[in-house]
Amino acid sequence: MVDLSRRNFMRAKKVSSPPAIRLPWTADEALFTRGCTQCGDCISACEENIIIKGDGGFPEINFSAGECSFCQACVKSCKEPLFNSLDTLPWQLDIEIQSSCLAKKQIHCQICQDSCEPEAIVFKYLHGSVPQPEITLEDCTSCGACVAVCPESAINLSVSRQSTSYLGANNE
Repeated sequence: MVDLSRRNFMRAKKVSSPPAIRLPWTADEALFTRGCTQCGDCISACEENIIIKGDGGFPEINFSAGECSFCQACVKSCKEPLFNSLDTLPWQLDIEIQSSCLAKKQIHCQICQDSCEPEAIVFKYLHGSVPQPEITLEDCTSCGACVAVCPESAINLSVSRQSTSYLGANNE
Protein backbone atom coordinates (compact mmCIF):
# COMPACT_ATOMS: atom_id res chain seq x y z
CA MET A 1 0.00 0.00 0.00
CA VAL A 2 1.21 3.52 -0.79
CA ASP A 3 1.71 5.84 2.18
CA LEU A 4 1.14 9.24 0.58
CA SER A 5 2.22 11.18 3.66
CA ARG A 6 5.63 9.47 3.54
CA ARG A 7 5.89 10.24 -0.19
CA ASN A 8 5.22 13.91 0.57
CA PHE A 9 7.89 13.89 3.29
CA MET A 10 10.49 12.54 0.84
CA ARG A 11 9.52 15.26 -1.64
CA ALA A 12 9.89 17.90 1.11
CA LYS A 13 6.23 18.79 0.70
CA LYS A 14 4.19 20.06 3.59
CA VAL A 15 3.49 16.86 5.52
CA SER A 16 0.19 18.10 6.93
CA SER A 17 -1.37 18.73 3.52
CA PRO A 18 -5.11 18.07 3.49
CA PRO A 19 -6.23 14.68 2.21
CA ALA A 20 -7.15 14.50 -1.46
CA ILE A 21 -10.79 14.52 -2.45
CA ARG A 22 -11.27 11.21 -4.18
CA LEU A 23 -13.95 10.28 -6.67
CA PRO A 24 -17.60 10.42 -5.63
CA TRP A 25 -18.96 7.32 -3.91
CA THR A 26 -15.53 6.26 -2.63
CA ALA A 27 -15.32 6.58 1.13
CA ASP A 28 -12.45 4.36 2.19
CA GLU A 29 -9.05 5.88 1.36
CA ALA A 30 -7.15 2.68 2.15
CA LEU A 31 -9.42 0.60 -0.08
CA PHE A 32 -9.17 3.20 -2.81
CA THR A 33 -5.36 3.38 -2.86
CA ARG A 34 -5.08 -0.40 -2.55
CA GLY A 35 -7.55 -1.13 -5.37
CA CYS A 36 -7.02 1.72 -7.83
CA THR A 37 -4.79 0.71 -10.75
CA GLN A 38 -4.19 4.36 -11.77
CA CYS A 39 -5.28 3.48 -15.30
CA GLY A 40 -6.80 6.91 -15.93
CA ASP A 41 -10.13 5.63 -17.27
CA CYS A 42 -12.02 7.80 -14.78
CA ILE A 43 -10.03 10.87 -15.83
CA SER A 44 -10.90 10.27 -19.48
CA ALA A 45 -14.55 9.57 -18.68
CA CYS A 46 -15.14 12.71 -16.61
CA GLU A 47 -17.46 14.98 -18.60
CA GLU A 48 -16.56 18.00 -16.45
CA ASN A 49 -12.77 17.41 -16.61
CA ILE A 50 -12.37 17.82 -12.86
CA ILE A 51 -10.58 14.52 -12.19
CA ILE A 52 -6.80 14.84 -12.26
CA LYS A 53 -3.84 12.59 -11.47
CA GLY A 54 -2.82 13.41 -7.93
CA ASP A 55 -0.07 12.15 -5.63
CA GLY A 56 1.16 8.72 -6.59
CA GLY A 57 -0.87 8.86 -9.80
CA PHE A 58 -4.14 8.35 -7.93
CA PRO A 59 -7.15 10.26 -9.30
CA GLU A 60 -8.52 13.13 -7.27
CA ILE A 61 -11.04 15.90 -7.72
CA ASN A 62 -9.96 19.41 -8.65
CA PHE A 63 -12.91 21.70 -7.96
CA SER A 64 -11.00 24.75 -9.19
CA ALA A 65 -11.54 23.33 -12.70
CA GLY A 66 -15.32 23.05 -12.35
CA GLU A 67 -18.14 21.23 -10.65
CA CYS A 68 -19.21 17.61 -10.36
CA SER A 69 -22.49 16.88 -12.12
CA PHE A 70 -22.72 13.45 -10.45
CA CYS A 71 -23.09 11.89 -13.91
CA GLN A 72 -21.49 8.65 -12.63
CA ALA A 73 -19.23 8.37 -15.70
CA CYS A 74 -16.19 7.82 -13.47
CA VAL A 75 -17.97 5.00 -11.64
CA LYS A 76 -19.11 3.32 -14.86
CA SER A 77 -15.65 3.55 -16.44
CA CYS A 78 -13.84 1.93 -13.51
CA LYS A 79 -13.19 -1.80 -13.71
CA GLU A 80 -12.28 -2.07 -10.01
CA PRO A 81 -14.72 -2.52 -7.08
CA LEU A 82 -13.90 0.83 -5.46
CA PHE A 83 -17.30 2.45 -5.19
CA ASN A 84 -20.11 2.45 -2.64
CA SER A 85 -23.72 2.10 -3.65
CA LEU A 86 -24.90 4.98 -5.81
CA ASP A 87 -27.87 5.32 -3.45
CA THR A 88 -25.54 6.80 -0.81
CA LEU A 89 -24.14 10.32 -0.59
CA PRO A 90 -21.28 10.81 -3.04
CA TRP A 91 -19.05 12.60 -0.49
CA GLN A 92 -18.74 13.80 3.05
CA LEU A 93 -17.05 17.13 2.43
CA ASP A 94 -16.74 20.19 4.61
CA ILE A 95 -17.29 23.58 3.01
CA GLU A 96 -15.77 26.78 4.29
CA ILE A 97 -15.93 30.37 3.11
CA GLN A 98 -12.64 31.95 4.08
CA SER A 99 -11.92 35.52 5.14
CA SER A 100 -10.65 36.40 1.65
CA CYS A 101 -14.30 36.36 0.45
CA LEU A 102 -15.12 39.68 -1.20
CA ALA A 103 -18.39 40.01 0.71
CA LYS A 104 -16.51 39.56 3.98
CA LYS A 105 -14.28 42.42 2.83
CA GLN A 106 -17.41 44.56 2.30
CA ILE A 107 -17.34 44.28 -1.51
CA HIS A 108 -20.56 43.25 -3.26
CA CYS A 109 -20.19 39.78 -4.76
CA GLN A 110 -22.73 36.96 -4.88
CA ILE A 111 -21.37 34.80 -7.69
CA CYS A 112 -21.24 31.71 -5.48
CA GLN A 113 -24.95 32.05 -4.75
CA ASP A 114 -25.68 32.43 -8.47
CA SER A 115 -23.78 29.22 -9.29
CA CYS A 116 -25.36 27.14 -6.51
CA GLU A 117 -28.16 25.13 -8.11
CA PRO A 118 -29.53 23.66 -4.86
CA GLU A 119 -29.54 27.20 -3.40
CA ALA A 120 -27.44 26.15 -0.41
CA ILE A 121 -25.63 29.52 -0.41
CA VAL A 122 -27.71 32.56 0.39
CA PHE A 123 -26.77 36.12 1.24
CA LYS A 124 -28.24 37.67 4.35
CA TYR A 125 -28.78 41.40 4.22
CA LEU A 126 -27.49 43.25 7.25
CA HIS A 127 -28.32 46.85 8.05
CA GLY A 128 -25.47 49.09 6.90
CA SER A 129 -23.35 46.24 5.57
CA VAL A 130 -22.75 44.23 2.43
CA PRO A 131 -24.85 41.01 2.40
CA GLN A 132 -22.93 38.10 3.91
CA PRO A 133 -22.87 34.48 2.63
CA GLU A 134 -24.47 31.71 4.65
CA ILE A 135 -24.40 28.03 3.77
CA THR A 136 -27.27 25.67 4.53
CA LEU A 137 -25.29 22.46 4.94
CA GLU A 138 -28.37 20.24 4.57
CA ASP A 139 -28.89 21.61 1.04
CA CYS A 140 -25.23 21.53 -0.06
CA THR A 141 -24.44 18.63 -2.41
CA SER A 142 -20.66 19.33 -2.37
CA CYS A 143 -20.72 19.61 -6.17
CA GLY A 144 -18.06 22.33 -6.11
CA ALA A 145 -19.87 24.75 -8.44
CA CYS A 146 -19.13 27.61 -6.05
CA VAL A 147 -15.40 26.88 -5.85
CA ALA A 148 -14.36 27.51 -9.46
CA VAL A 149 -16.41 30.69 -9.89
CA CYS A 150 -15.14 32.47 -6.76
CA PRO A 151 -12.89 35.33 -7.91
CA GLU A 152 -10.90 35.16 -4.66
CA SER A 153 -10.68 31.35 -4.34
CA ALA A 154 -12.28 31.86 -0.92
CA ILE A 155 -14.43 28.72 -0.92
CA ASN A 156 -12.80 25.52 0.18
CA LEU A 157 -14.20 22.00 0.01
CA SER A 158 -12.24 19.41 1.96
CA VAL A 159 -12.62 15.85 3.18
CA SER A 160 -14.95 15.96 6.17
CA ARG A 161 -13.34 15.73 9.57
CA GLN A 162 -16.01 13.14 10.37
CA SER A 163 -14.87 10.93 7.50
CA THR A 164 -11.11 11.29 8.11
CA SER A 165 -11.07 8.45 10.62
CA TYR A 166 -10.48 6.07 7.71
CA LEU A 167 -7.40 8.04 6.64
CA GLY A 168 -5.41 6.61 9.51
CA ALA A 169 -5.69 3.25 7.82
CA ASN A 170 -3.16 4.17 5.14
CA ASN A 171 -0.51 5.13 7.71
CA GLU A 172 0.00 1.55 8.85
